[in-house]
Order: sequence, then structure tokens, then C-alpha cells
Amino acid sequence: MSSAAPRPSLARELLDLFSSMRFAIALLSVICIASVIGTVVRQREPMGNYVNQFGPFWADLFGRLDLYTVYSAPWFLLILAFLVVSTSLCIARNTPKILADLRSYKEGVREQSLQAHHHKAIASLPSNPQMALAEIGATLTALGWKARVQQREHGTMIAARRGAANKIGYLAAHSAIVLICLGGLFDGDIMVKLMMWAQGKQLYTGSGLASDVRPEHRLSSGNPSFRGNLFVPEGSRAGTAVLTLPGGVVLQDLPFDVELKKFSVDYYPTGMPKSFASDVVIHDGKSVHAATVKVNEPVIYNGIAIYQSSFEDGGSKLQLKALPLAGGQPLKLEGRVGSKLPFGGQTLELDGLRVINVENFSGEANASGADVRKVDLGDTLGKHLGSGAKTSSAKTLRNVGPSFSYKLRDAAGQAREYNNYMQPVELEGRRVFLAGVRESAGDGFRYLRMPADENDSLDGWLRLRQALADPALRDAAAHAYAASATPPNLPQMQPQLQLTAQRALSLFSGAAAKPGDEVRGGLPALSQFVERDVPQTDRQRVSEVLLRILNGSLFELNQLARERAGLKPAALDAASQAFMTQAVLSLSDSIYYPAPMLLQLDGFELVQASVFQVARAPGQKLVYLGALLLIVGVFAMLYIKERRLWIWIAPEADPAGSQVRMAMSSTRESPDNAVLFAQLKAALLKEPT
Repeated sequence: MSSAAPRPSLARELLDLFSSMRFAIALLSVICIASVIGTVVRQREPMGNYVNQFGPFWADLFGRLDLYTVYSAPWFLLILAFLVVSTSLCIARNTPKILADLRSYKEGVREQSLQAHHHKAIASLPSNPQMALAEIGATLTALGWKARVQQREHGTMIAARRGAANKIGYLAAHSAIVLICLGGLFDGDIMVKLMMWAQGKQLYTGSGLASDVRPEHRLSSGNPSFRGNLFVPEGSRAGTAVLTLPGGVVLQDLPFDVELKKFSVDYYPTGMPKSFASDVVIHDGKSVHAATVKVNEPVIYNGIAIYQSSFEDGGSKLQLKALPLAGGQPLKLEGRVGSKLPFGGQTLELDGLRVINVENFSGEANASGADVRKVDLGDTLGKHLGSGAKTSSAKTLRNVGPSFSYKLRDAAGQAREYNNYMQPVELEGRRVFLAGVRESAGDGFRYLRMPADENDSLDGWLRLRQALADPALRDAAAHAYAASATPPNLPQMQPQLQLTAQRALSLFSGAAAKPGDEVRGGLPALSQFVERDVPQTDRQRVSEVLLRILNGSLFELNQLARERAGLKPAALDAASQAFMTQAVLSLSDSIYYPAPMLLQLDGFELVQASVFQVARAPGQKLVYLGALLLIVGVFAMLYIKERRLWIWIAPEADPAGSQVRMAMSSTRESPDNAVLFAQLKAALLKEPT
């Protein structure tokens, strides 16, 4: 009765699984797929951006899977660690076998087994066994084969081999995977998190100056691995980097301070940045080191690399004009980027200044501005306040001048973000001023497009907008329109025409709206009036008449506003017609502009700031070494074949002759093996090829 073989223990089975090549390849495949996701999906952006891109359901699902922070996700790091362990076990299990195989020439094979090989030959040599052994040995050495001889009772066995580096390539390639993965782990967020755990540090989720952040949110300068951003304005110095982690940030104190002496940037003719660099001084105690940091040319100081990442505003001084939309005198304001000012019961937060705005007007999806952030007016101007008109003309890449961004925050802490351009931008053949607004950082800006007047300024549109809010001027414009539009032979129509014009201007200006109404004015108010008070059969005709009366009344209103300002009347030409056409749309949109005043950039004093990426990356050398080993290993495995050759020399009946048998094997069978074996036969057995 036979007994069953003992079953391996569970620990042994797990060890076999983790050290198997199939398991390592599966993990490597998952790592590759995750890396592709991390490359395609922009990492660590505001959640609103992902909601806009993928929709609420998928955005939430992808967030739960940590696809927005792939490289620091626990599952990614765990797989990376398992890959290191699995590949290391695989190396540990196979290295002794490989080393033993490298030392072995397998000279102990039986001479009869040579006949079982695919490449084999037999011949007689006119030399005795000793002379044949010497001749064959010399030939093998000349051909680059390493051989070992075994003397036997009935003959001599020569075992030779070539291409042993093939197995070295196996070890090099697998060691490269381990080194690269370890380098990724050492230089990733896991080391920062371990240091936070070891030092009892916590994530910081607030705002304010770096100097005000408490020690429990700071890592010491001895942190062995980190990668963060260092913000330094011109003329200032900083020594604290910000490390961004999921859920917050942690500050990294550097062992030195970086002072920015001068920031310089060169531009292409289109306005795109060509190159930018920072002249810095590194203060390390009493030691001072001057250097220049350029894009792709980092400065390395005491093991810490300083890269030129980007540039931002460093506290530029802004001169602003607050233009009241409903009438009144403009207000002049001054403030620096990053400061807060009281403004009409709210808080004005000056967020940024962009001197160069390179916009994509060619319809391409990817365009970038001078501050290396995506900008695409062709897309963002597709949304409007009210009219919803879209641009459709051919566009080109060009610089449209400075812009600035700000927030208006109410007493409850709620804020809207605004982005206004200083100069008019040409869209669809018309020069318009752009004033953008959005409710949150995840939304796109909706732009109010206000036409430039004959002097290329905003005064003409603002004058008309303020006149629209004046009841007396609206009535005067309605009277002027009725007087000019009434036929001479039908004077009795003038009162009714004037009443209709007053009604149209009242609806359009929002004067007829009640508090809480969703439709407050503009073209939507006229549309609501027609749908509510006009029979369906007459709506098309009444709409056309009402729009014609509105356009005529607004033209008269513009003339009255110009007369009050001491200007001559607008000419009845194509330029005036184009201005009024765009003005009607922008006036309609302006009713829904969520601020009573429009801020316009009147001047600025530019102060630049560099954003440096500072990194202490001990794993970088491991990655470089791993990449070198990977190249060597893959080359060795693909292009170097291990071949073994056995030659059996036995005496013949004639003492002056020898019988020689030869066989060859290879790790991979290929056509060149037959060619090589034929050459060996010709060289060793003196047979023709």
C-alpha cells in the first residue's frame, strides 16, 4: 500500500507564489497600467475639475480608487512593495542555480547522449587522441570558447561553452526591477509619511504665511527624502518648501535659504515663453553661493537639487478702477497681489497678475499661457452670461495682454472669482473687453464681452450701461425713438410707440423685475414677456417688432448718453452698427453680472517670483543604476545566446587516427545555430561547410 506524498505547507506555497515569475509579471503589468492612468489623468487637481471632466458618478468612483493620486495611493505602493519582494525572492531562488550553472561545464555527460542532440556530427581525424585534443583545444580558444577537459578510460570529453553572459543578463534585468521600484519607493510620498509618523507630524489644511505654521506641521531639514515647491519673490529669500500630500500639506525646512536676485524670461514672437531662469544666492549659515537655475539645468547643493519649475506673481502692485455699472463716479484702488482690501461691504482679495496671456484662437485643445498654465479662450468664451453666443471664426495663437484675477468675499465667507483683461481682445473681427466670473475653482470662467468704442476704450459701453439704469434717460430715449420712427402721415401712433419703447427698455434694464425673480432683465426678460402675454400665433411677429423697437431705443439712448458727456452724436455707419449689435448682447449679459462694480486694471508694477522644485532624492541613483542594469540585462538576454559544445575524442583501431563526436545545444533555437555548427565542423573536424 503506497502512501501519498506529503502536501507542502501553506507558508511554502505562499513563498512559491510570491517568488514565481508569473506573479512578478502580473504585478509589473498592474504597475504599468496604473502608471498609464497616472500619466493620462492629471494628478492632484481640484475635485471640481474631475467632476466637469468625468461627471459626478465616475469622478466619485475614480476618487475612491485614488486615481487622482495614483503614485501615492496605498494600493499602488503596496503593489510596488510586493513587486520588490516577489522579484527579490525570484532572484534569491534562482541565483544559486545560475551561479552553479556558470561554474559547471557539464563535462560529465555520457558520450552516447551526444547523439540525442539536434546539432551533432561524427568524423575521423588523422591524428592520435593527444594531438587531436591539442588541436581542438587551440581552435576552441581561438574561436572564443571556454573549455574543460575530462579524461576517461575510453577517451577524452571536452566540454565548452560560450555566451554565459546570457544568464548574467537575467540577474541584471531582475535586479534592475528591484532597484527601480526601490528608488520609486524611497523618493515617493511613503518616505515623507514614514518621517511624519516617526516625528509625530500632522498634515496642515489651513492657509496663511509659512512662518505662522506650527512645528507639528514641519519636517526637519534632516528628512532623507522629499520633493516640494519653494516660492521665492524677487528680492526675497525663503527656506521652507511645501510638500503636497492627499488631504493637505506639510512644510519641509531646508538646511539653507534661497534668495532670488533676478528672474528673467525670454519670449517667442507669439508671446509664448521660450526660456526662463533665476539668478539665486544660496545662504548656508555664513557660506554664500551664487548660481543660476534654468529649465532642465538644476543647481545641486549639498545633495538637494533645485529645479526651475515655473514662475508666478510675487506681489505686484496693481492700480485699479472700480467702474459702477448703475451710475456714479469711478473709484481708484491700489493694492498688491496677495493682499485684501475692504470693498463695498465685501472683501476684495487680489489673487494674481498675468502680464503675458498667450491664447489659443486656432481651435486647438491644448494651449498654454506665459505662466505655464492652460489657457484656451476659444473654449472658455463658449459660455456667456445670458446670450450664450459662441465664437466661430478662424483663430490664431497670439498674446492678448495683461489680465488680473481677484475674489469678492462676503461676510458669510462665500466668494466668487473674477478674471478681467486689461486690453480689448479681437474676437470675430470685433474688439471687446473681457470680464470673467466663476462660482468655484472647478468651474470654467464665463466671460462678459463688452465692445470697445471708437477710441478703443470701455468708456462708450460703460456710458451706455449707466444710461440704461437711469429712468429719465430711458424715457427720453423712448420719446426720441417714437418721434423718429412715427410716420409723418400717422402722428397718432407716436404715443403708443413711445409706450412700447418704454416698456421694452424697462424690461431690458431690469427695472420691471421684482426681488427674487430668476429672470431679472436683458433679452431673457423680453422673451419671457412674449411667451407670457402674447398669443402663440403672434409671438414671432411681436418678437421681431419688439427687438426692432429695443434696438432703436438703445441707439437713441446711446446718443443721449453721448450728448450728456459732451460728445458728438455717433455716426450712422457700419462701425456704430457693429458696436450697437455687440452692446445689446453685452448689456443683456451685464444684468446678470454678480457685482455692482466692474474692476479694470489701470496700471501695475510687476514683481516676479520663481517657483522652484527642491528635491532630496536618494532613490534617484538607484533608478539610474537600475536603468543601466536593465539595458545591460535586456541586451544580454536578447542578443547573447548561451551555447554549449561537447566533443568526445576516442582512439581508433589505427593508432595514428582518432574518432571525434561533436554535439551542440543552445538556450534558444534559431537558424544561426546551424550556421555556427557548420563552421565548427569545418574548423574542428576539417569538414567542408
